[in-house]
Amino acid sequence: MRLFRSPFIAKYLFNKGIWKGQDKTAIYLTFDDGPHPEITPWVLDLLMNEGIKATFFCIGENALAHPNLVERLKAEGHQVGNHSMKHEKGTETNFDAYITSIQKAAPITSEILFRPPYGKITSKQFKCLSKSMKVVFWSWISYDFDATIETNNIIEKANKIKGGDILVFHDSLKAEKNLKSTLPTIIRELKSRQLQFKTTF
Repeated sequence: MRLFRSPFIAKYLFNKGIWKGQDKTAIYLTFDDGPHPEITPWVLDLLMNEGIKATFFCIGENALAHPNLVERLKAEGHQVGNHSMKHEKGTETNFDAYITSIQKAAPITSEILFRPPYGKITSKQFKCLSKSMKVVFWSWISYDFDATIETNNIIEKANKIKGGDILVFHDSLKAEKNLKSTLPTIIRELKSRQLQFKTTF
């Protein structure tokens, strides 16, 4: 069973992380795992047409491979976040190796914003990183990367999105089908509810 909303226990354990935005009349759209040479430009074109800004949590290796896309993100007014160097899962990675990965990715992504890959992080890792960075989680996730989920189900679950929610989509090849089938519809629905789109959590 997929939980589209973040479980209470996770928010309790990491209550100093950012789970929702401060403005309850706004939505905070975020994308993980890029930049990707095919998917990220599609997302950027859509956001430009809709007049929307978002936050992209980039994997360091992908940012190094596609610096032009990182520059485009910034040039078009989007926010760039750190998603580690190689998408390491914190709960399965040695403390020093994990922190080093984030530090290595920082100069090419962000030294301020960090999102743990998979949302998995230990309390020790979190305590260390939160001293100098904003650790951003989410309150609603699309599961666009899961090919077993019907797009209609994602759109239906999106009806529960509320002001202040931080949304997660993925600008990755794995998520392409669901992303392209759901994101435009969800954006239009949220706009029809007079919700704004912001990037400052």
